[in-house]
Amino acid sequence: MTGPLLLRDAEVDGRVRADVRVADGRIAEVGAGLVRRAGERTVECGGGALLPGLCDHHLHLHAMAAAERSVPCGPPHVTAPDGLAAALRGAAPDAHGWIRGTGYAEGVAGHLDAAGLDAFRADRPVRLQHRSGALWTLNSAAVRAAGLAAGGHPGIERGADGAPTGRLWRADAWLRGRLPPAPPADLAGVGARLLRWGVTAVTDATPDLDGTALAAIGAAVRGGALPQRVHLLGVPPEGPAEPLPPRVTTGPYKIVLADSGLPPLDGLVARIGRAHAAGRAVAVHCVTREALFLLLAAFDEAGTRPGDRIEHAALVPAETADGLAARGLRVVTQPGFIADRGDDYLRDVPAADRPDLYRCAGLLAAGVPVGLSSDAPYGPADPWAVMDAAVRRRTRSGAVLGAGEAIDPAAALRAYLAPPGEPGGAPRRVRAGAPADLVLLHAPLRDALGSLASGAVREVWAG
Repeated sequence: MTGPLLLRDAEVDGRVRADVRVADGRIAEVGAGLVRRAGERTVECGGGALLPGLCDHHLHLHAMAAAERSVPCGPPHVTAPDGLAAALRGAAPDAHGWIRGTGYAEGVAGHLDAAGLDAFRADRPVRLQHRSGALWTLNSAAVRAAGLAAGGHPGIERGADGAPTGRLWRADAWLRGRLPPAPPADLAGVGARLLRWGVTAVTDATPDLDGTALAAIGAAVRGGALPQRVHLLGVPPEGPAEPLPPRVTTGPYKIVLADSGLPPLDGLVARIGRAHAAGRAVAVHCVTREALFLLLAAFDEAGTRPGDRIEHAALVPAETADGLAARGLRVVTQPGFIADRGDDYLRDVPAADRPDLYRCAGLLAAGVPVGLSSDAPYGPADPWAVMDAAVRRRTRSGAVLGAGEAIDPAAALRAYLAPPGEPGGAPRRVRAGAPADLVLLHAPLRDALGSLASGAVREVWAG
């Protein structure tokens, strides 16, 4: 918790110069000419903008920590087969002899299976995660070590002969149970990196968190390794088995509509109904047109409740925007993917569908609350880069994708200032009584909005 603090001459609300006093983890006073008290640290802000801390409304903490100890195997680090070969052959195995690669995209070396991955490294068990997070590809040594041939998970892809191909869909927990024990997740590096960018609150969108994962997050928050407030979507509908610590809260219940295989309508209705009956809203992973139409039909049968939200909304036909608003649904989306993968979309997505990708402006115009987020580690984690992508809609090559969905910089920032429990809601403000989650910028807000770069952040306080 931040000690007594006096911030002098800060720009508040983008227009007012004021002093701000912090005590006991909260904003105690906002006014002109506040007198320093004994024991207060004083920070001369020089007219730099003072903002509430940013909130990333959808990321994956444990996956971010795992990515930090993995080998990058996709763009922008690796873009061709020779780069993948160099990355995997130069990778040091973990204590159990395994190599873990992340961020793979088909543009690097095609649709790999076990035999294809063997060509890049076969002497050690290798598991390679697709950049979507939905697919693991194992080489032959890893297939044998994990026992895929005898495994019973429905996500194990098999060839015509019944043998596993090495491709494993949405089976993280199952695979983790077949691997040597991993060291405890070190969330300190993730927390520090997010804090440098001004992120003081996050929503962890990992589905079906087990007791070990919940305990690790709770311990990291209690011990200060993770300074952010954490809102959890992966808690069972009935709530956590053990009480959560302060600064950790339960959000809507996460449901995944996997693009590799959609569930039957009645099953989806039942899952939504179970969460609603337990007093929980739902947060539904939805990235295709078919998944969206299925979800809307399910909501029409199950009904909606305040807080129901759609995660990603990667492809939203224009004609559905009014229907989302009429049902009271929120959208948490990631325009950072336009900057990160937009050139792939321009190559692979039919031209008629491209205007529907990661909508922002059209949803807002229809009255749909929109929260911005990173989906880190699968998307760019820097919130300022995500905001810039929402404004400019530029790909790595400089092409503009979905220009009509661009929003202005102030709207992009507001989407990161909404509280964790209300993405797309009214932005938090620097006011007496509010939690002292604060971000001081080097310059006034107008200047910062002109560049939307993380270098604008001067100092951050979480609580």
